[in-house]
Amino acid sequence: MQISSRFTIAIHIFCCIDQFKDEKITSEFLADSVKVNPVIIRKILGQLKKAGLVKVHRGSGGTDITRPLEEITFLDVYKAVECVESNGLFHFHENPNPSCPVGRNIHSILDDKLLRVQQAMENELGLITLADVKRDLDLKLNIEESKKL
Repeated sequence: MQISSRFTIAIHIFCCIDQFKDEKITSEFLADSVKVNPVIIRKILGQLKKAGLVKVHRGSGGTDITRPLEEITFLDVYKAVECVESNGLFHFHENPNPSCPVGRNIHSILDDKLLRVQQAMENELGLITLADVKRDLDLKLNIEESKKL
Protein backbone atom coordinates (compact mmCIF):
# COMPACT_ATOMS: atom_id res chain seq x y z
CA MET A 1 0.00 0.00 0.00
CA GLN A 2 1.25 3.45 -0.82
CA ILE A 3 -0.42 6.85 -0.65
CA SER A 4 0.13 8.71 -3.90
CA SER A 5 2.45 11.71 -4.08
CA ARG A 6 -0.62 13.96 -4.48
CA PHE A 7 -0.85 14.11 -0.69
CA THR A 8 2.70 15.33 -0.08
CA ILE A 9 2.52 17.65 -3.09
CA ALA A 10 -0.65 19.17 -1.61
CA ILE A 11 1.11 19.74 1.73
CA HIS A 12 4.03 21.32 -0.19
CA ILE A 13 1.55 23.58 -2.00
CA PHE A 14 0.06 24.78 1.28
CA CYS A 15 3.53 25.51 2.66
CA CYS A 16 4.42 27.59 -0.41
CA ILE A 17 1.14 29.50 -0.37
CA ASP A 18 1.69 30.37 3.28
CA GLN A 19 5.42 31.06 3.02
CA PHE A 20 5.08 33.33 -0.01
CA LYS A 21 1.70 34.88 0.84
CA ASP A 22 2.88 38.34 -0.22
CA GLU A 23 3.58 37.08 -3.74
CA LYS A 24 1.27 35.95 -6.52
CA ILE A 25 1.25 32.16 -6.28
CA THR A 26 0.69 30.55 -9.67
CA SER A 27 0.77 26.92 -10.73
CA GLU A 28 4.08 27.61 -12.48
CA PHE A 29 5.55 29.05 -9.28
CA LEU A 30 4.38 26.01 -7.30
CA ALA A 31 5.54 23.58 -9.99
CA ASP A 32 9.02 25.09 -9.82
CA SER A 33 9.16 24.50 -6.07
CA VAL A 34 7.78 20.96 -6.26
CA LYS A 35 9.66 20.19 -9.49
CA VAL A 36 6.67 18.74 -11.31
CA ASN A 37 4.69 19.73 -14.37
CA PRO A 38 2.29 22.66 -13.72
CA VAL A 39 -0.56 20.47 -14.99
CA ILE A 40 -0.13 18.26 -11.91
CA ILE A 41 -0.23 21.32 -9.67
CA ARG A 42 -3.39 22.61 -11.39
CA LYS A 43 -5.09 19.23 -10.93
CA ILE A 44 -4.26 19.15 -7.23
CA LEU A 45 -5.27 22.80 -6.79
CA GLY A 46 -8.58 21.91 -8.43
CA GLN A 47 -9.10 19.11 -5.91
CA LEU A 48 -8.18 21.40 -3.00
CA LYS A 49 -10.52 24.08 -4.35
CA LYS A 50 -13.37 21.59 -4.70
CA ALA A 51 -12.81 20.61 -1.05
CA GLY A 52 -13.00 24.29 -0.05
CA LEU A 53 -9.41 24.43 1.19
CA VAL A 54 -8.05 26.99 -1.32
CA LYS A 55 -9.29 29.76 -3.58
CA VAL A 56 -7.73 29.94 -7.02
CA HIS A 57 -7.92 33.27 -8.85
CA ARG A 58 -8.23 32.59 -12.56
CA GLY A 59 -6.84 35.02 -15.08
CA SER A 60 -4.81 37.27 -12.81
CA GLY A 61 -3.46 34.25 -11.00
CA GLY A 62 -2.89 33.68 -7.33
CA THR A 63 -3.99 31.20 -4.71
CA ASP A 64 -5.18 31.67 -1.15
CA ILE A 65 -5.83 29.29 1.73
CA THR A 66 -9.46 29.56 2.85
CA ARG A 67 -9.04 28.76 6.56
CA PRO A 68 -6.40 29.23 9.22
CA LEU A 69 -3.72 26.53 9.09
CA GLU A 70 -4.75 25.40 12.58
CA GLU A 71 -8.12 24.37 11.13
CA ILE A 72 -6.81 22.25 8.24
CA THR A 73 -5.72 18.74 9.14
CA PHE A 74 -3.76 16.20 7.18
CA LEU A 75 -7.03 14.25 7.02
CA ASP A 76 -8.72 17.20 5.25
CA VAL A 77 -5.91 17.27 2.68
CA TYR A 78 -5.87 13.48 2.34
CA LYS A 79 -9.61 13.36 1.69
CA ALA A 80 -9.32 16.19 -0.85
CA VAL A 81 -6.59 14.69 -3.02
CA GLU A 82 -6.66 10.92 -2.52
CA CYS A 83 -9.18 8.86 -4.42
CA VAL A 84 -9.90 6.50 -1.55
CA GLU A 85 -13.46 5.54 -0.85
CA SER A 86 -14.73 5.26 2.68
CA ASN A 87 -13.44 1.94 4.02
CA GLY A 88 -11.53 1.40 0.79
CA LEU A 89 -7.88 2.05 1.53
CA PHE A 90 -6.95 -1.58 1.04
CA HIS A 91 -7.87 -3.39 -2.14
CA PHE A 92 -8.41 -7.10 -2.47
CA HIS A 93 -7.51 -9.18 -5.47
CA GLU A 94 -10.71 -9.68 -7.41
CA ASN A 95 -11.28 -13.40 -7.67
CA PRO A 96 -9.93 -15.57 -4.87
CA ASN A 97 -10.62 -19.23 -5.45
CA PRO A 98 -13.97 -20.12 -3.78
CA SER A 99 -13.06 -23.79 -3.62
CA CYS A 100 -9.95 -22.98 -1.57
CA PRO A 101 -10.61 -22.61 2.18
CA VAL A 102 -8.34 -19.56 2.34
CA GLY A 103 -9.67 -17.97 -0.85
CA ARG A 104 -13.24 -18.55 0.23
CA ASN A 105 -12.75 -16.82 3.61
CA ILE A 106 -9.96 -14.27 3.23
CA HIS A 107 -12.23 -11.26 2.64
CA SER A 108 -14.41 -11.83 5.69
CA ILE A 109 -11.35 -12.51 7.84
CA LEU A 110 -9.48 -9.36 6.82
CA ASP A 111 -12.27 -6.82 6.30
CA ASP A 112 -12.68 -5.67 9.91
CA LYS A 113 -8.94 -5.71 10.58
CA LEU A 114 -8.13 -3.58 7.55
CA LEU A 115 -10.95 -1.20 8.42
CA ARG A 116 -9.43 -0.74 11.88
CA VAL A 117 -6.03 0.00 10.32
CA GLN A 118 -7.57 2.58 7.98
CA GLN A 119 -9.49 4.20 10.83
CA ALA A 120 -6.32 4.41 12.95
CA MET A 121 -4.44 6.06 10.09
CA GLU A 122 -7.27 8.54 9.49
CA ASN A 123 -7.49 9.31 13.22
CA GLU A 124 -3.77 10.12 13.26
CA LEU A 125 -4.08 12.26 10.12
CA GLY A 126 -6.82 14.19 11.89
CA LEU A 127 -4.45 15.11 14.73
CA ILE A 128 -1.85 16.85 12.56
CA THR A 129 -2.58 20.32 11.19
CA LEU A 130 -0.91 22.46 8.58
CA ALA A 131 0.04 24.78 11.46
CA ASP A 132 2.23 21.93 12.78
CA VAL A 133 4.00 21.79 9.42
CA LYS A 134 4.39 25.59 9.32
CA ARG A 135 5.92 25.57 12.81
CA ASP A 136 8.43 22.89 11.78
CA LEU A 137 9.24 24.69 8.52
CA ASP A 138 9.78 27.99 10.36
CA LEU A 139 12.09 26.21 12.81
CA LYS A 140 14.12 24.66 9.96
CA LEU A 141 14.38 28.01 8.18
CA ASN A 142 15.52 29.74 11.38
CA ILE A 143 18.19 27.07 11.93
CA GLU A 144 19.39 27.43 8.33
CA GLU A 145 19.51 31.21 8.72
CA SER A 146 21.50 31.02 11.96
CA LYS A 147 24.04 28.69 10.31
CA LYS A 148 24.69 31.34 7.67
CA LEU A 149 25.68 33.89 10.33
